[in-house]
Amino acid sequence: QVQLVESGGGLVQAGGSLRLSCAASGRTFNSYAMGWFRQAPGKEREIVAAISVITWSVSLYYVDSVKGRFTISRDNAKNTVYLQMNSLKPEDTAVYYCAASPAGSSWRDSKGYDYWGQGTQVTVSS
Repeated sequence: QVQLVESGGGLVQAGGSLRLSCAASGRTFNSYAMGWFRQAPGKEREIVAAISVITWSVSLYYVDSVKGRFTISRDNAKNTVYLQMNSLKPEDTAVYYCAASPAGSSWRDSKGYDYWGQGTQVTVSS
């Protein structure tokens, strides 16, 4: 069982930055791939970024709309995954969720995630 708690959301002007954090419970954090998802009103939830388990290397995934602006990272010593969001746009406004994908699951697909946080609101004003 993994419990996830997001923080760092808020209101920011277009062009600004926010850093989301997701703290995970449990001693097996480093065995999970981690992802950030978002859901805007009236829209389906979409994956924003994901980071694999760190072995000899790490793999990253970003949805096209955030490439070059968002950066996902993880600190296994702190059981925390981050999402640095720069050059924010009004269309980035959504509730952002972090999620954990067990080993062997498809970590680039929301169906591969078993554990979810409660979400944090990000609002970007124009």
